[in-house]
Amino acid sequence: MTRITAILPAAGLGTRMGADTPKQFLELDGVPLLIFTLRRLAQCPAISDFLIAARPEDLGSLPEQVTAAKLGRPVRFVRGGDTRQESVASALGEVPAETELILVHDAVRPLVTREQIERVIAEATACDAAILGIPAMDTVKEVKRATLPSDVALVTATIPRERVVLAQTPQVFRASLLLEAYAQARADGISASDEAGLVERLGHDVHVVAGSDRNLKITKPGDMQLAEFYLRQERAAQ
Repeated sequence: MTRITAILPAAGLGTRMGADTPKQFLELDGVPLLIFTLRRLAQCPAISDFLIAARPEDLGSLPEQVTAAKLGRPVRFVRGGDTRQESVASALGEVPAETELILVHDAVRPLVTREQIERVIAEATACDAAILGIPAMDTVKEVKRATLPSDVALVTATIPRERVVLAQTPQVFRASLLLEAYAQARADGISASDEAGLVERLGHDVHVVAGSDRNLKITKPGDMQLAEFYLRQERAAQ
């Protein structure tokens, strides 16, 4: 059986939420988002173990909450960094040598489904690199901001929507490929907003599996209300 290690970067401060509590510890359905997300990932039996990259000062009772969640597989904590890339890099240093695939998922993307997880794992098994993504519905503009006020930008191009997807997680990669991508980024002093961006720099293809609008990332105050609404709909449908 393929060994898959799941990494959850959970060291963000969540300043856009405007809350004193880091967003990964805000509660959805009575539990911290991080715990809710872990439970969702644990619905996929293919995942062998979890690595959570968090700030030591944020841990508090989190280990006990993880134990109480009874995920049925090992969970370890590593020190998170100031950026997502630093947090994932820290976790990569603790990935077991026998791990074949590495899955990275936002700790604040709680409504991912087992089907989505399994489809992106299957694609990565076949092609070594796969992510979830959704089509862009709005017209996409390329802009520059130089010499303009901070709230004004100049359009330099319109990008055809059919060429654009909005990246989601999970993002799943052959372990050796992701480790190489991070090592190269470190050597080159490069940062990226997601793992796929670093893998793309190696010239490796990354496949996109259809995600969902409901697989939202909690970043703004209104996102929590939307997640609660989606969760109520999901349970009503069940």
